[in-house]
Amino acid sequence: MTKNRLEIKNLHARVVDGESILKGLDLIIPKGEVHALMGPNGSGKSTLAKIIAGDPSYEITEGDILVDGESILGMEADERARAGLYLAFQYPVEVPGVSIANFLRLALNARRDEDDEIGVMEFYETLQAAIKELNWDDSILERNLHEGFSGGEKKRSEILQLLVLKPKYAILDETDSGLDVDALKTVSQGVNAARGPDFGALVITHYQRLLNYIVPDVVHIMVKGKIVKTGSKELAMELDEKGYDWITSQLAA
Repeated sequence: MTKNRLEIKNLHARVVDGESILKGLDLIIPKGEVHALMGPNGSGKSTLAKIIAGDPSYEITEGDILVDGESILGMEADERARAGLYLAFQYPVEVPGVSIANFLRLALNARRDEDDEIGVMEFYETLQAAIKELNWDDSILERNLHEGFSGGEKKRSEILQLLVLKPKYAILDETDSGLDVDALKTVSQGVNAARGPDFGALVITHYQRLLNYIVPDVVHIMVKGKIVKTGSKELAMELDEKGYDWITSQLAA
């Protein structure tokens, strides 16, 4: 059903007044599934994530993006978030002067009606459950969002937000970038905790190692702005063994 999936249809996009990056990309992520998107540098993976989130640096020239059957192309970034989308950035930005706890409460209330703000106890219980899932200390909640955080702490904070905000669909852009094995396991544990019948995710990564911990239902390979191959989790292992030259050589044949 179109009402239970994130759908990208024949998407063509470019940098504003610049070169074309996405060249007819088709992708469907149903609720209840986690999909992995892999591909060499420059294939357009991070561009796709930014376009889904509504980055104004890019221009869509053809195609559509649908959330539960509704086009989001006319929506601003905050409207897309309220529609149920969440993007975990490859490089999370620092927000001085705003604690994680305050940020998350504001973000939650922004998704609700004005007369339906989340109660203090409900918010506290939600936070505590998420913190426990990530094996983090409560003191982190009083720190300013990402300010002075290590790379691993920033990525863990992004997954904390995912667990608290409970979006319909999450785009995780190279969440494994710069993580050691312990941090990778912790972040993956958080993503796996979010899995369920009302949640779909696209995990963007260069490397198969992340997929040892977040086992995908489907793997897509992206080259030069298009999905060129789709398969099961075994496709990621085959790619890890043979490299991206294996894919490009198949395309050239």
